[in-house]
Amino acid sequence: MPKIDPETQKLYDEINGMIQKFKDDQQSKADCTLADKCGDMGDVPKIRFSSKKILKGHINKVNSVHFAGDSRHCVTGSLDGKLIIWDTWTANKVQIIPLRSAWVMTVAFSPSGNFVACGGMDNQCTVYDVNNRDASGVAKMVKELMGYEGFLSSCRFLDDGHLITGSGDMKICHWDLEKGVKTMDFNGHAGDIAGLSLSPDMKTYITGSVDKTAKLWDVREQGHKQMFFGHDMDVSSVCYHPSGFGFASCSEDQTARMYDLRSDQQIGLYEPPQKNTGFTSCALSTSGRYLMCGGIEGNIHSWDTVKERHTGSLSGHENRVTCISLCPNGMCLSSTSWDQQVRLWL
Repeated sequence: MPKIDPETQKLYDEINGMIQKFKDDQQSKADCTLADKCGDMGDVPKIRFSSKKILKGHINKVNSVHFAGDSRHCVTGSLDGKLIIWDTWTANKVQIIPLRSAWVMTVAFSPSGNFVACGGMDNQCTVYDVNNRDASGVAKMVKELMGYEGFLSSCRFLDDGHLITGSGDMKICHWDLEKGVKTMDFNGHAGDIAGLSLSPDMKTYITGSVDKTAKLWDVREQGHKQMFFGHDMDVSSVCYHPSGFGFASCSEDQTARMYDLRSDQQIGLYEPPQKNTGFTSCALSTSGRYLMCGGIEGNIHSWDTVKERHTGSLSGHENRVTCISLCPNGMCLSSTSWDQQVRLWL
């Protein structure tokens, strides 16, 4: 580590002091806890998902998965340099898309199912039209979105014509896909952006960052609306609550957390029973009652969100779980791992 000069250290101390002041102010207004208020509610059963299908096809670490709006098809991205579109009902491959760069870190399916996007260490976002094929018979590349100074860590479609990305250069970019131009390009965090989640109404979104914070944004504006603290390490993933009034986050600090947008602070803390794993990805059930997180030890953990109780874990992966995605109808959970497998939990 290079030695920090006194002036820089003074700025660090000032920033940390401001963050602590914000935390203290939030804590002073927290007159109750979610667990206290919901203590008389009935317990939910342990999570009942079981691994019904293993989607085999990748030959290297699988880093990302995302469902289409039809709850049937999903796309996965792997370090073998391939995107694979799957029919999760039959466990068959629908399309295999070879990539120019094998270092894919994020994938996204448009809600309509017409387009997929991906990106990673190639510092760009590439969009494919799954309904049209090029001369080689694979999905036609329709856009290469360039101009990033860091890796692409997250991308999500607003619709077939608009896309939002977060990247390792700390920037958030909004793209008009028809014109192939940025409509917004701004610094979102003080560190790499690691995760992005759209609200149910597609009007706002949440980002998580290695600066240990999460932020709320309006899709029409550049300035963040709210900032949330709590994690002691990088915020690796965020997930909007289906009500639109809150969101969950997870981190390799071995915790997941729930935040309420209306009270502007954390309302739930979730830890694994043995405190032996950090988390890479999170998802909420369609009711919002279950929170699931993929662990670096290879299991997927589940909690009752309102009572902050661990409700079991899903085992099957033999290595780090890199990403989990719940289909829109809530009936299927897909997970990817460094063990080269894609699992479907029903």
